[in-house]
Amino acid sequence: MTKNIELLAPGGDTDCIKAAIIAGADAIYCGLDKFNARNRAQNIAFADLHGILRLAQKHNCQVFLTLNIIIVESEISPLIRLLNKLVKTKIDGVIVQDFGMLYLLGKYFPGLNIHASTQLTTHNAGQIKFLSKLKATRVNLSRELSLDEIQSLASAGHENNMLTEVFVHGSYCISFSGLCYFSSVHGGKSGNRGRCSQPCRDQYVRTAVGKDFPLNLKDNSAYADLQELADAGVDSVKIEGRIKKFHYVYTVVDAWKKQLLRLGKRERLVTDKHDLHKVFNREFSNGFLTGDINKSMFIDNSRDNSAIRRAEIKGGCTDENIQQAKRELYDLKTEILHRVQKKIARLSITKAPLTLVVSGEVGSPLKIVVKTPDTSFAVLSDSLAQKNRHCAQGLNAQILLEKFKALNDTEYFIQHIDGEHLQDDLFMPFKELTIIQKKILFILNDAQETFPPVDVPLLKKPQNLSIQPTLSLLISSARDLHNLTSLISSNEIEADIYFQLPQSFKNNCAEFIEIFTENNIIPWFPAVLIGEDYRDAVEFLHQLQPQRPQHIVTDNTGIAYEAYQNGIAWIAGTSLNIVNSFSLLCLKEHFNCSGAFISNEISKVQIKSVKKPNDFKLYYSIYHPINLVTSGQCLFHQVTGCHKDRIDAHCIQHCEKTSSIKNLKGETLFLEKTKGNYHRIYNEVNFLNTDIVTDVPNLFSSFFVDLRNIRTNTNIDVDTATLLQLFKNHLNGNLDAAKNLRQSLHPTTDIQYKKGI
Repeated sequence: MTKNIELLAPGGDTDCIKAAIIAGADAIYCGLDKFNARNRAQNIAFADLHGILRLAQKHNCQVFLTLNIIIVESEISPLIRLLNKLVKTKIDGVIVQDFGMLYLLGKYFPGLNIHASTQLTTHNAGQIKFLSKLKATRVNLSRELSLDEIQSLASAGHENNMLTEVFVHGSYCISFSGLCYFSSVHGGKSGNRGRCSQPCRDQYVRTAVGKDFPLNLKDNSAYADLQELADAGVDSVKIEGRIKKFHYVYTVVDAWKKQLLRLGKRERLVTDKHDLHKVFNREFSNGFLTGDINKSMFIDNSRDNSAIRRAEIKGGCTDENIQQAKRELYDLKTEILHRVQKKIARLSITKAPLTLVVSGEVGSPLKIVVKTPDTSFAVLSDSLAQKNRHCAQGLNAQILLEKFKALNDTEYFIQHIDGEHLQDDLFMPFKELTIIQKKILFILNDAQETFPPVDVPLLKKPQNLSIQPTLSLLISSARDLHNLTSLISSNEIEADIYFQLPQSFKNNCAEFIEIFTENNIIPWFPAVLIGEDYRDAVEFLHQLQPQRPQHIVTDNTGIAYEAYQNGIAWIAGTSLNIVNSFSLLCLKEHFNCSGAFISNEISKVQIKSVKKPNDFKLYYSIYHPINLVTSGQCLFHQVTGCHKDRIDAHCIQHCEKTSSIKNLKGETLFLEKTKGNYHRIYNEVNFLNTDIVTDVPNLFSSFFVDLRNIRTNTNIDVDTATLLQLFKNHLNGNLDAAKNLRQSLHPTTDIQYKKGI
């Protein structure tokens, strides 16, 4: 029997939600006006949520709420208030990125199903186990995975009672989700806060191979790969598009629903994407899914490709054919809009009316008959009604309306209270009326208990701390290690040395083991470790364990889980985006984490509000090249060209290239590919923040300096020994050191520290 696969559709606003429902979506994901990763979508108001849930439930459609951004400390209280409201709804799940939110949900709100967002960059089995320990019930897998990799993770998910979902239609990002800081640095709009301005889609100065949009990928479409996804064990296929309009949502969901019905009936699947080409697209690719990561996945045009494709079919992209295609598409869009609008107009998100018929007399229980559009039921008071012996007015409809007002905070509203059958001058204690209200809520809520609001305890800062921060340094080559250890010993500078491990070191494991065996250095595991690369990294961790470095640093939660399981002290790296106190508690309490880097995206004010747990160390990077993008694609196809049309295993292991592109503002971006690593884009100038040392005293145990040789436009006017001495002097309170550092390292930026998120 063919497995039923859920069709998960975007709901950027109420009309899109209705369009997805009538097109046959099994589930919808949507956001409120806060805490979601699509701020450019219209989103929905909380006041409409109950009506939307009622409408969806009526059509056997689930609703998942997106709360998938990182949460700064000042937002914890409003977040708790929102979660207290959500537990009283029939929401089917919440989609989450932030570790602090995962912690709060798991500890205080067990009634809410937790879904791990694509922003968590989940791509290996260790990450599945990590999320399972945090009580996630579903995970959205990274878009860069192949079918074989998806099958492996779907199996791991099922072993850990977790469902897996895969994006099958819509935008591809040039970067691994959750690891992109492009929009954050260039414009102050963080992708981790739902404000991405998509600078990767921008036009750039024409490259050497004649491309104007060198970072622009085609759209993802797995339409013809549905059988393979089913065979891989995927539980849900997800359509991207919360900033798209309702006609787009209807068209795409309708096409996918028909394909899923064919799959269920074991009919031949359609490969023609004609219907999908009717609405916005950048042409389609399934390159990541099939493992064929090639240069044809790019498109040198950021606009809608529908007219171009239609013109090509009609004989070529002449001006006449393009204009004709645009007219036809306009007429087609108008027809779809009118047709879908008529259908969604019949759907209402109005709450269902309640009529309460109340009767009672002295010496008898109070009886309330509750009538909804679908059913009716009666509840009785536990105590007997009494004669009113107070001067106040006796029990009546107006008093009951006030005391039962919590019923309006559900998918229902009190339309009318009939008190005609109440004896005059009747009295019932208010606490008894509250009990009656709870009985009604229990039945209306499908016999699920409603809980009082959770009051999450406020965290306090440790008192009377006096911390003298140390210096820590990052390198990534044996040559740099030799030079650095000589400099440190000869100049009597104390510093921890971190060694950045590559994302793939299949044939170099023995070499790295030797480096760590012979030197007192600390391994830093990268953010992305897929398939064999993850298994090799785990094996390396186990081989390294007898040497017992004081700790490891990891940007990958899969390695974090392995370290935790094996009793290895670990520190959460910069890419884990730690911005609030509950994230620190999450990592310490659940995974015995001993320290964490605070994200460089947040400001002085936002950092100052973070409260670290006892016996926990905080770290901060004060100087580093800014990694804007980490990509699974080859970034050189569109810039300098390559003799290969596609990425193969040899490329990741051995390719070394650098280049640059320039945007139309004249800013340069640096492209780099090193051995064993994915492609990266670096900012024009490096990050330097000397102010934090004095702005936020007695918080950080160590300040971190990245000494890797990465090309940018930042000039270093002193040798390494002098540079290290300047950093040491600055940490020791030398008043001139900060000025000397800024003069020696120029130009630099600390825009994120000033603006925050």
